[in-house]
Amino acid sequence: MWRLNKVRHKAGGHANSLEELRTKRREKERALRQARRDRQLVSKRLLLNEDEEQDTMEVAPGEQDVVTLFQILQHGGTEKEAFLRPLSKALRDPSAQLTFIKLENSMHLLVGLLTGSDARCRLQAVRCLHELSHSPHTSVASACLPATPYLLTYLSGQSTKFTELCLYTLGNICPDSERVKERLLAQGVIPALAGCIQNHRHNLAVVEAAGFALFQLLQSKDAAQKVIPTVLASSLPSQLLSVLTPDPDFGLAPAIECAWCLHSLTSSSEDHRELLAQGALRQCCSLLVSLGGAVADGNTDQGLELLVCPLLRCVGNLLSSCPAEALHSQLGGVDLVAPLCELVVALLHTLPALAKETAWVLNNLTAHSTESCSALLTLNLVPRLLELLPFSQGINTMVLRVLANVAHKKKEFCVRLAELGLLSALTATLKMADQNVVTLSLEVLFMIIVSCPQIAEQFVSHGGLSVLEAIQYNSDGEVRRRATYLLEQHILTEK
Repeated sequence: MWRLNKVRHKAGGHANSLEELRTKRREKERALRQARRDRQLVSKRLLLNEDEEQDTMEVAPGEQDVVTLFQILQHGGTEKEAFLRPLSKALRDPSAQLTFIKLENSMHLLVGLLTGSDARCRLQAVRCLHELSHSPHTSVASACLPATPYLLTYLSGQSTKFTELCLYTLGNICPDSERVKERLLAQGVIPALAGCIQNHRHNLAVVEAAGFALFQLLQSKDAAQKVIPTVLASSLPSQLLSVLTPDPDFGLAPAIECAWCLHSLTSSSEDHRELLAQGALRQCCSLLVSLGGAVADGNTDQGLELLVCPLLRCVGNLLSSCPAEALHSQLGGVDLVAPLCELVVALLHTLPALAKETAWVLNNLTAHSTESCSALLTLNLVPRLLELLPFSQGINTMVLRVLANVAHKKKEFCVRLAELGLLSALTATLKMADQNVVTLSLEVLFMIIVSCPQIAEQFVSHGGLSVLEAIQYNSDGEVRRRATYLLEQHILTEK
């Protein structure tokens, strides 16, 4: 099955210290991706330099070393590459980064080397820029602006390593300054990224880096007005969707980056006609079902849940904006109901936050589709949902909403819900301390009793009368009024 691998070309080198550095950085990147599950996260990435162990010049990072190396490079010579290598290492020091950008003509020097004829110097110059882009100081990002037109131009190149460095450098400087983002947009970063993915569509390392850079752009405060319309008008949405086919050998990372980009697009507004027209719902659902099956079968490959999360959010958002009459054609024959139920159960104990999100998607699906509600009943999935009602963290409230959707659709569904054990489950949830659970339970009970008055007698036989009478002493006034109304207008009148 799939796994969250490191990029292939980053695997070079055998020194223990370099391998430890790789491990720590891979762990950090996984942690950053994982943090996105609960919130939007702007992060920076630092690519490993696998050639560092070949360096023969010993230079300890520091402000003075940066000044010395700059002066040597400034005064020319034919061995500039030999001094650019230690400069990139020295620029990992945050104080050295500030010292460097304050040196007169320092960025002009780097840009000159970046655009020069020596390919080796170009590579080392972009490494220096990449180190600067990783700076914690926001002023450094603005200092890198003179290089951005050339970084964008080089995205059409063929070198994987060079293109990756350009992409991660662009992605790193995006979060630090609105001025930088505006300049990049004006310089054509969106079509440049689209062209890059198109040219390197078979190079997953570059695709992953392009997804990262795009995600950074999509996190700006005014992205909905300034970035997303341009993205939707480009070829990027279809390209992002095409990446949602994880490579068994390479890993999940490119699909994860692109899925988070799609999540940003689907979260930007309620109008997703462009994405729906390109088959986004069908593509996301198809992969979600595949991954959900792997999780339900006990697959615990690291990173699997990091792809499931944005896919769930994409599907949930797209379902909420998809016209009910178009839902069947948009799903393209993908059966979501059973896989979603299996996924909720599979994630319940290990990843309850994702279990809740899965139940939310099921809620959005059943709210739109009578067919999906019918599938819950005919496939005998309701008992599995009822088993989830004792679980908190928002899972039981989402399950109650799903049951309310089913009850709302047809009288026959209400009768079937009662036959499958809903009434005894409601007598339990009505006793819970969570007021949201009690309120939703009263709503579901009201719907099925109004739809089929005979169910009131069954509810009383399950001990429901005493439960409702106890709720009349509840501290929440609205809950008391609902319970009293049910008793007086529907329960006691049926006795």
